Amino acid sequence: MDELLTDKEQLDRMRQWWRENGWFLIGGVAIGLLAIYGYRQYFVYRGGQSEAAAALYAAVKQAADDSDPAAAETVFQQLRTDHPNHAYTYQAALLVARGELVSAPDGAAEKLRFAMEGTSDPELAMVARLRLARVLAYRQEYDEALAVLTVESPGEFGGRINEIRGDIYAARGDTDAARTAYLEAMVATGAELLDRTFLQMKLADLPAPSVDPAAAPADAAPAASGAATAPGEGE
Repeated sequence: MDELLTDKEQLDRMRQWWRENGWFLIGGVAIGLLAIYGYRQYFVYRGGQSEAAAALYAAVKQAADDSDPAAAETVFQQLRTDHPNHAYTYQAALLVARGELVSAPDGAAEKLRFAMEGTSDPELAMVARLRLARVLAYRQEYDEALAVLTVESPGEFGGRINEIRGDIYAARGDTDAARTAYLEAMVATGAELLDRTFLQMKLADLPAPSVDPAAAPADAAPAASGAATAPGEGE
């Protein structure tokens, strides 16, 4: 039927359709353009955020390299405020904590826990965990340090975890547990990453294993009895 309409009638129909539907068409195109613009702007924003975080991280690293812990702390706090969940922030936390291990162990422990619990990078989280355990041990919080090292699947960090456990047991005087942990470190996954010579030195420095009297050989008692009565026989 459309072919039977005059040009004027077809033009009138097009105008009528436009009046009824034109704004929907314009709105749809506008929304699509805004979505594309927003998508691009989001990545521009993310890129800008990463650049800003990278610049602050570089400043933290420079301050740490210059042995200026106060400056490193100041910039880190700005990084933490402006980019609380950024990968650079968690890396900076480890960097600043390293300089505080002795001078400010409480601050170091807080930063390491922040990185361990916040980062989505499992390897970075494990490094933070190992360092946190050492800080806690330095503060003589041995039970908490051992709890931090309790990991269901340590993977390639198994050897390191057992070595640190051995250090903690040795520090609190539990030499048998320390020896067991060091020996487990030698055969755990990731043992090839350890300094085995240093580990052997730690083992050698431990006191001799304790002996349980109940586990003494059965023939030890008669021998001891005979030795005890020998002086009497000579009198």
